[in-house]
Amino acid sequence: MPMKLYVGDVLLLRKEHPCGSAEWLVTRTGMDFRIKCQGCGHSVMIPRVKLEKDIKKVIKSMGEIKETENEG
Repeated sequence: MPMKLYVGDVLLLRKEHPCGSAEWLVTRTGMDFRIKCQGCGHSVMIPRVKLEKDIKKVIKSMGEIKETENEG
C-alpha cells in the first residue's frame, strides 16, 4: 500500500542534499514525485518507490488538513 503523500507536504529524507538541507517540499504526486529542496530550491523528479524508502519523517502533512476539511 503506497504512503499517503500530498502536494505541500514537507519531508525529512535520510540523505542530505549537497547544499546541506535534508528537508524537501512535495510539489507533484503520482507514480513519480517532484520534490524541491528547502535549502537551495533545487527540484528533482524521483520515483514513488525510491522516495518512500528514503523518507525518514513527514515534518508537515497537508493530508491532515484535507482530511479534517472533508469531515466537517
